[in-house]
Amino acid sequence: MILMAQVRGIFETNAYFYIDDDTRHGFLIDPGAQADELLKIIGEHDWTIEKILLTHGHFDHIGAVPELQARLNVEVCMQSNGRTYAENPVWNLSSYFGDDMTLDNVTYLADFSAINLSANANFGVQMIPLAGHTTDGAIYYSAADSVAFVGDSIFQGSYGRTDFPGGDEKILFANLKSRVLTLPDDTVLLSGHSAPTTVSHEKFRPWFM
Repeated sequence: MILMAQVRGIFETNAYFYIDDDTRHGFLIDPGAQADELLKIIGEHDWTIEKILLTHGHFDHIGAVPELQARLNVEVCMQSNGRTYAENPVWNLSSYFGDDMTLDNVTYLADFSAINLSANANFGVQMIPLAGHTTDGAIYYSAADSVAFVGDSIFQGSYGRTDFPGGDEKILFANLKSRVLTLPDDTVLLSGHSAPTTVSHEKFRPWFM
């Protein structure tokens, strides 16, 4: 199952639980704030979170990670370029809001890694690198459930900003065209700041055409 939780720090961000119904184990994607609320959801459903997956290293997607990491003793994963964002408050943008933060004990994933549950090796996602919004951008794609967790790379009717450190509009457009909009048309795209959309809908947006 997939459950979206809107969490609010300085900005409102969509965090996602992607859970295997059979084992009640799963992943938590982009916990940007409100660790207590996310822990409450986990407890209410009696879920076991095996990994926290990050689509990129901006503070509004990683803000609750340190507390969740400590409380759940859970592995935190991001694309290999994420080290710059994890360790640098300027790059993760937290310094702009007067609250410098960094991440420790992060697992940096090789591009196109398969990430599967220990409790069920048949349940998982593939990490597909998608630089452009940031240098460490990534999406997590499940062919089995026709869903991709896309962070801030693409939104319903729009796409991610490229004016932050590491952003590059040309690279973002190229990657969206080759790595998102080539997925099956019925793939649901779950972003960090918009309602869900699908590949088929976004293929016909003016910016893509």
